[in-house]
Amino acid sequence: MSGNNDTLGFIGLGVMGEPMCANLVRKSGRPVHVHDLAAEPMARLAALGAHHCGSAAEVARTADIVFLSLPSIVQVEQVCAALAEAGGKVRTVVDMSTSDVARTRKLAEQLRAHGILLIDAPVARMREAARQGTLMITVGATPEQYQAVLPYLSCMGSDVVLCGGTGCGQVVKIMNNMVVLMTVHALAEAVTIGRRAGVDGKLLMDALSLGSADSFALRNPGQKALAAEQFPERTFPTEYAIKDILLALELARQGEVDARAASLTHSLLEQTRAAGYVKEYYPVMVRLIERGYA
Repeated sequence: MSGNNDTLGFIGLGVMGEPMCANLVRKSGRPVHVHDLAAEPMARLAALGAHHCGSAAEVARTADIVFLSLPSIVQVEQVCAALAEAGGKVRTVVDMSTSDVARTRKLAEQLRAHGILLIDAPVARMREAARQGTLMITVGATPEQYQAVLPYLSCMGSDVVLCGGTGCGQVVKIMNNMVVLMTVHALAEAVTIGRRAGVDGKLLMDALSLGSADSFALRNPGQKALAAEQFPERTFPTEYAIKDILLALELARQGEVDARAASLTHSLLEQTRAAGYVKEYYPVMVRLIERGYA
């Protein structure tokens, strides 16, 4: 990638962050400095050509643009504080986590006082899309800011959408996840009803995928988890799903919207966690439906 001299940083090398960063290392043509609390993903990325950093502050001292992929706004705020306090080269932070909208906008103001721009660019689609570099990325920025980071985001995503100003990328991502979670809730009820009426779950999901009920959610969590009755850990756990549906409900509260359907899905997810399904892939909510929410 020509036309600039940016040094890049990437903090947060988890299930999504590591493959995203790997694509940045392979495709950007720029030096990439990485940091995570776990040594293993840093070692794997170093083998691809990334530079290992021992702390977020070290990334700030070496990188002009720093990308974040972290569990929640809590970790984003902590890392951004470390970046600002380091007083290094960093001038742009791109938060690719799914983060609270109001706190994202407040954080942008705080970083601006340190001469640092915050762009929100959360990602959608599955882990395989992160590996392939075909994520959807929704961006909150000005058109000029968007154009400045678009070449790097395009290393990780095939659909990079400018959604409006600061925080708007988060709004679109949160609405995406809300719809997916609610759809999986409906699919979990459908597969349970269908099985009790004598129809095989896999046959049902396959048949629905050929009709007007077809969707990304049906062809992925529907067919691969609900029909197969497989709910592995380290995919997208119940606790993450609860975080995202709560972000959606907070936006509904702020907008004075009575989001009853989303509230029902949140209630089911909370019951799923209370039943001990915390780290499992969130379509495991079907277990509660199967036993009557008891």
